[in-house]
Amino acid sequence: MKPKIAAFVPMRHHSARVPQKNFRLFAGKPLYHHILSTLIDVPEISMILVDTDSPVILEGLAAHFPDVKAVLRPEHLRGDMVPMNDILLHDTSLIEAEYYLQTHSTNPLLKADTISKAIHTFLDNLPEFDSLFGVTRLQTRLWDSEGKPINHDPDVLLRTQDLPAIYEENSCIYIFRRETLVERQNRLGYHPLMFEIPAVEAWDIDEKLDFVVAETLYHQLQTKK
Repeated sequence: MKPKIAAFVPMRHHSARVPQKNFRLFAGKPLYHHILSTLIDVPEISMILVDTDSPVILEGLAAHFPDVKAVLRPEHLRGDMVPMNDILLHDTSLIEAEYYLQTHSTNPLLKADTISKAIHTFLDNLPEFDSLFGVTRLQTRLWDSEGKPINHDPDVLLRTQDLPAIYEENSCIYIFRRETLVERQNRLGYHPLMFEIPAVEAWDIDEKLDFVVAETLYHQLQTKK
């Protein structure tokens, strides 16, 4: 029997940097429509839950995604400084599943096949790893705030493609058990597995410029299908 996997997508009504970000139009549809449509196409996912405090999103879910479970976020979890792990502790207490997957509405370019691959990669590596998180490979010259090189020797001018890769946590995918979340108070366990996601899919919409770039990439990718 396939493991029961529940997917969570947290969506706030308020957004500090981009007003109404989660339901702002992206390629003709509210932004959150894209990730939900993607998750629906992932056969390994048993159910999808949206945690939100937005009446706009709640109304849209009822109209366009009736099979997605909507949960009204409690008042005490709505502040700007509330950690995502606290929200996940609340949400996973509502839905029983063997594994939980969390992603964001701000990853509209993420593909269903990539999510499926992440799930199988995680399951195939149990029990060595207790969680999984998405990363983006970086091969560029990085410096810290004090002007010290992080991943290169300035006296040895290697080509960037020859630099040792480092990885950025991109917030596209997290997979974990509730037991791990409760024990660690963190969606990352004691032995998390990094899962590399192509940079074009990992584009995260955080600022207004990101909308322009991601929407341009979206249309280019659609023309290649």
